Amino acid sequence: MKTNVSYYQNKKEFRLFVTQSYSQLIQLKKEGDQASFNALVLKIMPQIRQYINTQLNVAIRKGHFSKNKFKADDIIDQLFIEIYDHIEDVKQENDFYVWLLKKTNDLLEDITVEEEFDEFFFKNIDDYTRPEWDEMQEKYSTDGGGDLLLIEELDDMSYNHNDYTLNHVFIKNDEKALVKKIDKDLNDEDVKHHIEMVLHNLPVNMRTVFELATTQHLELEEIAQIRHNTLEEVKQLLSDAKKALQISLFNRYSVN
Repeated sequence: MKTNVSYYQNKKEFRLFVTQSYSQLIQLKKEGDQASFNALVLKIMPQIRQYINTQLNVAIRKGHFSKNKFKADDIIDQLFIEIYDHIEDVKQENDFYVWLLKKTNDLLEDITVEEEFDEFFFKNIDDYTRPEWDEMQEKYSTDGGGDLLLIEELDDMSYNHNDYTLNHVFIKNDEKALVKKIDKDLNDEDVKHHIEMVLHNLPVNMRTVFELATTQHLELEEIAQIRHNTLEEVKQLLSDAKKALQISLFNRYSVN
């Protein structure tokens, strides 16, 4: 299993680009140049669209609304307005990235519902056997019509990733032995699809915190701001998500 270093670097570079765009956006608004303002915001949107698509895909698979009811563009159009109308609320450029994701998250919460989750699945996750996990994976893929990306893909494939890896789940030194055992049975696609399936069955708050921490590389304090949680709540949600994923991966793929 490989670690996608270039992808991580792209994420870091993207955040830096967003941060550095703040002063220019403020200046363009002062000058009343909305066309140039919108053109710069448009350059920020590819990765934001990817995050929106991820959240909408889950809501669609959960059956909260049909595939065609909402698209990423619906939220992005509103996000353009929010940025232009309220960018002065951001006090300094280093806060802009978190503020942007908070606005995105708020807009998503306005159209999605707090779905019920399978409490039996969560409470009994350590009891599933490998054949049961395999059957669950097959059902998950079939329910998705064999297409894990249910709404439009991005043209810029460098931003079109939810490449979960074992490094997102096992991060402590004392977990390295588990990683080595599990890694014997895995390839990158196995990891990605398994994590997607487990996250799909976790509570929305747990899943969102995990995604913000792993795919957006946000600090826990930043996630707390975005989700209106306390720091301790975010820590617990991330810990619970990783524990569920660790147990599921070990039970499905570990070698005795």
